[in-house]
Amino acid sequence: MAIKTNAKRNTRIHKKLRTGAFQELGFDLFWTFKPEVSEPQIDAIVDQFINEVVEPAKLGFSGSGHKAWEGLICTQNIGKCNDDHRAAVEAFFATQPVTDVKVTELYDIWWG
Repeated sequence: MAIKTNAKRNTRIHKKLRTGAFQELGFDLFWTFKPEVSEPQIDAIVDQFINEVVEPAKLGFSGSGHKAWEGLICTQNIGKCNDDHRAAVEAFFATQPVTDVKVTELYDIWWG
């Protein structure tokens, strides 16, 4: 008896593996605060980023840093970030006292 190698996966398996309709797309973000930016300013800018970009779009941000930051942007629920999310992040940091801003292309955050 032959085993099917291209057998269709059921919904439960897609959800468990985060594939198909349950695939999650996100992107990485990097930036560096200019040397003259103070600790209170860093805190305020990161809070502003969360309040003005991340939360309204129902995104999640997992990141850390001091003067140089890096992190991952994804959706709060199972879903896919898109180019509009990337553009909103880029637009926010274009008006901030930062350098070396990099927003990566979208990728599968589970299998990327």
